[in-house]
Amino acid sequence: MPRPTSARTFAHGLLGLTLAVTAPAPAGAQNSPQTQADDYTRYELQEPGSAAFRIFYDVTATTPGAPFYYNTIRTGAEEVVHRVTSLHTGEELEWELVDGAYARTHGHPRAALDGRYIQVKLPRPVPEGGQGRIRIDKTYVDHASYHLDGDDIVFDRSLGILRNSVVLPRGYELVGANYPVQVTTESDGRIKVSFSNPGPAAVPLVVRGRPLPEGSWPAASGRHDGFPEERGAATVPVTARVNWTAPERAFQDRDITYFLQQPETHSFRLFHDYTESRPGMDRYLNVVRSGSSASDPEAYDLDTGTRLTVEQLQGNAIAERGIDLGAEGGPDAEVVVIWFDPIREGHSTRLRIWETYTDPGRYVLAGDELVWDRGFGRPRNTVILPDGWYVTENAIPGIVDQTDDGRIRIRYVNPRPDEIQVFVKGRRR
Repeated sequence: MPRPTSARTFAHGLLGLTLAVTAPAPAGAQNSPQTQADDYTRYELQEPGSAAFRIFYDVTATTPGAPFYYNTIRTGAEEVVHRVTSLHTGEELEWELVDGAYARTHGHPRAALDGRYIQVKLPRPVPEGGQGRIRIDKTYVDHASYHLDGDDIVFDRSLGILRNSVVLPRGYELVGANYPVQVTTESDGRIKVSFSNPGPAAVPLVVRGRPLPEGSWPAASGRHDGFPEERGAATVPVTARVNWTAPERAFQDRDITYFLQQPETHSFRLFHDYTESRPGMDRYLNVVRSGSSASDPEAYDLDTGTRLTVEQLQGNAIAERGIDLGAEGGPDAEVVVIWFDPIREGHSTRLRIWETYTDPGRYVLAGDELVWDRGFGRPRNTVILPDGWYVTENAIPGIVDQTDDGRIRIRYVNPRPDEIQVFVKGRRR
């Protein structure tokens, strides 16, 4: 990888690292605090006793105009950076290992002066209203985080990222996890635990594994690329879902925010962020729920910041446009269609879809009280009360805070692969 012209070299165990010294900030350097979203980390534990774990870190840079993203190298770890790629195009990106002083003058003004960072050159500066999605592939050696305890392996690490998974080495069973986790088996036979953290504090995760008797673990079932795919139920002549594997909830990156309008209107504005990665797909279909109506749709490609073509279709017009809704179709069906360039192999597109919904059955004014009663199937949802209202009841636990303009906001994280029925009441101040 190219290095800054002014640099000094330090030895750090696994490899010699080239760290940039402080240099004058280039013209147009981004000086806003670095912001990011949608972080997800996958830890693959390597050979027991090696203290090594491979990390795949997905993150979205969101600072408008930023040409770089800076990933902190945790103190106490020795690292090898394998590659950095764009999640939008799959292309490899340029990166540097730099010190905190260099990061401060080149786009990360809050970088720790004694810190070390991976500086990633984004494919383009983050567009206004858009994002820059990347994946960092690296290996850490950290004896404090991954060690042996007799025959057991122990992964003991504080995880500040909200969505994580840990994959045990092949041939090890899970015997302990101190935080609620999903457990699945990779197609190569490795056990994986994953979780979503709904709170603001880091999770002091401890995962313990133990060697299985030789030959007692599943045989590998084929190639595995290291990231989850959604698998559903097969028809079997029993009630138990014997051929079903739950999708990894933590990996799912759908995020919906509801801005409630005054309850007399029964209306709410929402935006829905969604990543499409299926090769050849050129549209997103948002089927409007029965009893609701949608208006004012708009959509954006967050990777480029461009506005997309949107159509709103009803009844027979849906089939005439060549769209098959299956069981959800019919004369009363309504769908919002977002069109985009077909997805190329190895690429993906991050979409943001805006709509206004009116639902007099689930969002009402009952006497003096606002009532919101709606099922959420996505893992992450946020409800923002109308201006001038305070919350009096909230059935599903959520994080409550305020928006910049003083509206009450409730954030829900559902780590389970099911729907939650959110029930909120509020009153005018």
